[in-house]
Amino acid sequence: MQYMTSRQKATEWSVTKRMVNYWCANGQIEGAYKEGSRWWIPVDVERPGEEECLRRMRAYTVRITGKKSVAVGIQDFEALRRDQMFYVDKTDFIRQWWESGETTTLITRPRRFGKTLNLSMLNCFFSVFYENRADLFEGLKVWEEKSYHKLQGRFPVIFLSFAGVKGTTFEAVLRQINYGIIEVYRRFERILDMSRFTERERQDFGRISWDMDASTAAQSVRLLTDLLYVYYGHKPIILLDEYDTPLQEAYFNSFWDEMVSFVGAFFNNSFKTNPSLGRALLTGITRICKESIFSDLNNIDVVTQTSTKYETAFGFTEEEVKVGLARVGLLDYREKVKEWYDGFTFGQRRDMYNPWSITKFIDAEGIFDTYWANTSNNKLVSSLIRKSSKNMKMAMEQLLEGEMLHVEMDEQLDFAQLEYRESAIFSLLYATGYLRVNQKNDQEYVLMLTNKEVEIMFRRIIREWFNDMDTGYGDFRRALLHDNIEEMNYYMNMVTLSTFSYFDTGTGRGNIDETERFYYGFVLGLLADLSDQFSIRSNRESGLGRYDIILRAREENGNSYIMEFKVFDRERDENMKACVARALQQIEEKQYETELVADGIARERIRKYGFAFDGKKVLIGS
Repeated sequence: MQYMTSRQKATEWSVTKRMVNYWCANGQIEGAYKEGSRWWIPVDVERPGEEECLRRMRAYTVRITGKKSVAVGIQDFEALRRDQMFYVDKTDFIRQWWESGETTTLITRPRRFGKTLNLSMLNCFFSVFYENRADLFEGLKVWEEKSYHKLQGRFPVIFLSFAGVKGTTFEAVLRQINYGIIEVYRRFERILDMSRFTERERQDFGRISWDMDASTAAQSVRLLTDLLYVYYGHKPIILLDEYDTPLQEAYFNSFWDEMVSFVGAFFNNSFKTNPSLGRALLTGITRICKESIFSDLNNIDVVTQTSTKYETAFGFTEEEVKVGLARVGLLDYREKVKEWYDGFTFGQRRDMYNPWSITKFIDAEGIFDTYWANTSNNKLVSSLIRKSSKNMKMAMEQLLEGEMLHVEMDEQLDFAQLEYRESAIFSLLYATGYLRVNQKNDQEYVLMLTNKEVEIMFRRIIREWFNDMDTGYGDFRRALLHDNIEEMNYYMNMVTLSTFSYFDTGTGRGNIDETERFYYGFVLGLLADLSDQFSIRSNRESGLGRYDIILRAREENGNSYIMEFKVFDRERDENMKACVARALQQIEEKQYETELVADGIARERIRKYGFAFDGKKVLIGS
């Protein structure tokens, strides 16, 4: 029989190589086999039929077990099954991962997307601690595969989580990692016959403690795999949950280099130079730049949000949500649920829902809220956008208006670039679930806000920027809407006096780029409170140029506003009034009202304002 590579078959079938590999891993291509990292496919085999693919998908996605009660926040698979709680069957992921044949796999998904629960499920299935626990899997998808019965409870599994690792220093974070490692050691110590080990092996076992140094901690999991392999005769499985949490803590608290060095050594010992390793699965929110910690791991299979592998294993599909809502009598809310909580895209599945929000919505008996957004401290996202350039703030404005962005970015996140490369900020927003990919072409991504819940969260962040400041922001907004230019000047100067410092944008005289940072931060503040009354537009073409900002009234008889901003230039402007006049003159000469007039706005309903900035001083004229 003749064979072709998956790349050759992908060309023949007009699909991606990744999709062909996915079909192979899921047993959908008859006769395909894997040699090393390459799939070989019979030349004359037919492409998997759409009907068969859909049949497999339906059989997988709509299996929901348990009572109506929802276990919000429970990430222990054994507890969910024991107490017969609401559970959407994801056990086919066990088969998919096992049959992939990959030694080390990294899967990235946003927070609260079932990563911990799925690793707990794998632990319950494979670990010797759960030997003869068929009761946990009876009635679920994986148990229909008879060949998998013999794998249940067969392997030593090292299940380690970094999810709760927090600290402001490297030493504090390392100590928490040590506590997690020592707990795994102690659990095995309770079931192992230590007399079967040599004296040297027992001494090595005893060296693992909460106060061990970084070098010992980096080798600790490798040591345990060696001991468990000798003891059980099966190479252990390593499950590491939320691998990137310590790295995020390091970025926040300025010990990045120390943590990268430790994690790199930990990974190298545990996953690369470890002959005792059977399989390993890591999960996290972000795919940290390879040069940082993955440079030595050439054998790792990285599954990001755009990968077709395991695309329904994390999060809920639309079919699962509908069945779940029907089970609890909330199916009538399905359209609004879709608006609020749908929008995540994994691989080719564009209908993935946030499971945390869905379970909270069911638990609250149909009350809509920003459940997922409320579970996180959005400090990093808020800080990065607040300090970003005018282009980033404009991008956020476009997203909040429901528009799409075309950006070049890399799904590998380099934390070192977050402060100066906006593409890295987009990578972070995408990895954390705040943005979704509408279309992808090589390194160009078409991005938009994921759903209504995320939109509300961003508006709240922007509102909090201004609420946190003791300024006249709210009074300025009211003065603007009442066309009271005297009060506009008074309150705007109160705002800028504190806001320039708050946004850390600098106030150097004549530095237009720096000063405009405040302007765009202010635009986002307006968006948070005024978007229900106005369509907010900025830096777009109208007439003969590009205006700064237009507030287009949504009500038929409401006033609309054109604003032009200028930085006081001592070489061009005799005084601040002259600077304001220059801004107003530009509004007229460039015919910025053209867009509003074309929209049917009467000219007498159009208000025009020029803003002059000189450091923290502002003058507004009309």
